[in-house]
Amino acid sequence: MALFRNSIPIFQALSDPARQDIIMILSQHEHVNVNDITNQLTLSRPAVSHHLKILRDTGLVSLTKVGTQRYYYLSLDDSVEKLKSLLNKIEDTCL
Repeated sequence: MALFRNSIPIFQALSDPARQDIIMILSQHEHVNVNDITNQLTLSRPAVSHHLKILRDTGLVSLTKVGTQRYYYLSLDDSVEKLKSLLNKIEDTCL
């Protein structure tokens, strides 16, 4: 059950289509700022920032600062490992 509970924030973050779009944009670029992401979506800049915060809080996205700019990038390793552990446990227990 702990694996399920620990995975809930990842599932919640990934359940939103806007956040899925942001992840797809980030997957195509090494680093992207909020303005570049906003230009590719129909969301406002504050909405994109809000979604990026949720993705950062769950560890799916990280940021680096260069001067006054913040550049976002995917940081999926920990989340992927959590989900792999969950799937392995389900496979071992249920199949």
